[in-house]
Amino acid sequence: MSWDAIALFLLALFGCVTLVLAQVGDVLDRLPRLIRAWREVRSELRDGGGGSGTASDEQVNE
Repeated sequence: MSWDAIALFLLALFGCVTLVLAQVGDVLDRLPRLIRAWREVRSELRDGGGGSGTASDEQVNE
């Protein structure tokens, strides 16, 4: 294995690690919104969908 191959392998490896870390950071940034949305869905299902609607829902119903 030549030094060129080792250097290219290390560059590719660090590039992949950087991409994975960026994706993990993006998922962790979105996680609180996802948890809130999931709680809203569970609440709506538990309440039978009769909870308070948003302003856009009320305009559609008029």
